[in-house]
Amino acid sequence: MTARRMDAPSHDPDSIVAATRAQLHNRYSGFRSIVFDRPDAGSVLEGREALGVLIDLNLDQIIASITAGREEYNLQPLFCTPLLHVETVNYRHDIFRDLDNPALLGHIETFAQKMRSMREQLRQADKIRYIYQKQRWFLDAVDVYCDAVGRLTRDLTVADPRSRGLVSFREYLTSYTTSGEFLALLAATRQLKASLSAVRYCLYIEGPRIHVGRYEALVDYGADVLQTFEKFKQGTVQEYRFDLSSRPEMNQIEAAVLDRVVLLYPEVFASLDQYCSRHRDYLDATIRAFDREVHFYIACIDHIKRFRPIGLHFCYPTVSDRSKDIYGREVFDLALANKLSGEKKSVVSNDFYLQDPERIMVVSGANQGGKTTFARIFGQLHYLASLGCPVPGSEAKLFLFDRLFTHFDKEEDLKNLSGKLEEELLRIHAILERATPNSILVMNESLGSTTLSDALVLGDQIMRQIMQRGMLCVYVTFLDELASLSDITVSMVATVDPKDPSLRTFKVIRQPADGLAYALAIAKKYRLTYQSLKERLGT
Repeated sequence: MTARRMDAPSHDPDSIVAATRAQLHNRYSGFRSIVFDRPDAGSVLEGREALGVLIDLNLDQIIASITAGREEYNLQPLFCTPLLHVETVNYRHDIFRDLDNPALLGHIETFAQKMRSMREQLRQADKIRYIYQKQRWFLDAVDVYCDAVGRLTRDLTVADPRSRGLVSFREYLTSYTTSGEFLALLAATRQLKASLSAVRYCLYIEGPRIHVGRYEALVDYGADVLQTFEKFKQGTVQEYRFDLSSRPEMNQIEAAVLDRVVLLYPEVFASLDQYCSRHRDYLDATIRAFDREVHFYIACIDHIKRFRPIGLHFCYPTVSDRSKDIYGREVFDLALANKLSGEKKSVVSNDFYLQDPERIMVVSGANQGGKTTFARIFGQLHYLASLGCPVPGSEAKLFLFDRLFTHFDKEEDLKNLSGKLEEELLRIHAILERATPNSILVMNESLGSTTLSDALVLGDQIMRQIMQRGMLCVYVTFLDELASLSDITVSMVATVDPKDPSLRTFKVIRQPADGLAYALAIAKKYRLTYQSLKERLGT
């Protein structure tokens, strides 16, 4: 860095603007972000393993559904950044609660629509070749920006939000809109628009020649002619009117006319040129970031709205990074609900809880009875809670994890020289090496590639490693014996209709394992279930 002597203040306009922005930043830098309340608020998921977790839990489908149609805001990274602090989770919850007010949400959406219009005008300006037309589009974009920011400032003052995030942003806007920088931008924009609106000129057309001159108050002979011949009108007559082109780009004749108009009003267009140069960086970085980040909330709210008509509930969970006493009431798989609601099918919800010293839910029961869905629900709830989002369910208390791991059964990779069992064990070993007491693990149908006796031995060892770490875990398995290893484990069973065991209820309840899960798995594998036998015997 080169030292520079500052003997006298600079009067260069760009230097003044830069200095003013630095002062503004220091003046109202209390507001950081509408989604992050601190620099270390979250940790971005990266790598193949992180992607695997999202896919295993169908969170990739949920995120895609929430962000659909909002690609311009690049919201995916926000949904792939779990939060690290309970305070940040509550920071987002409070903003969501503020936006439960339809009036306040409407103000935010109006602001967002104006900002979208501004960006569209800037994009159009970039496409236009003629400099003065380009500059006018830019001027209109700035005008929309000034109106959007001013109106939102007034709306937030009237709406009186309660959340720390929106209150802090309102204070930021109030300081920004009363700053010399913004007031100068607003005054320059209004003055220049008024000057351009005052430009008047006449076109004199003589054959192929067009002469452009200053406006003179001439008589409109067209009106006189129409009035004179009105009495001769008989029936419907052919129209000879023509519409000007609706294309934003001027044609060559229009551009040539504009060039002559510029010569008639050089001071006005010189001001336009200076305006565009001086205010090319008019868009405040914090407001631009807010315009993007607030769609994190709007997208979630819009997504939740589609489920309320079918009776599905969402709640703000109590989140703790200390207590592992957790529960969920009427919780459901959000990805599955999105699919079933489109098919006009009902969605089954479930309940669960763990109380100290309980840490592990071992899920067994009928095949295709909702066990994997239950495991996904557990993972989805905790992940969405770590984003500070409302979660699917009527009530929930959840744990803020440091890492979320999944171990789902994978199809054997023929290119992998090791066997499927070895691959499974290597994956489990890698997870347990990195897991901490604050981690969460969701395991689904692991160790299904080996014999019952070997699976029991390996499952017992894996469970003891999980218990030793004290981490929360859901383990979907056909090994019922693992549900009663200690007081840390809890048995959850996917139930069937007691009147017809072939009918699944998709309810997973807390009860002792019935010892039939492995038998059913084997029967299905060798097509020895009741239904399979009926089909094979043709009865």
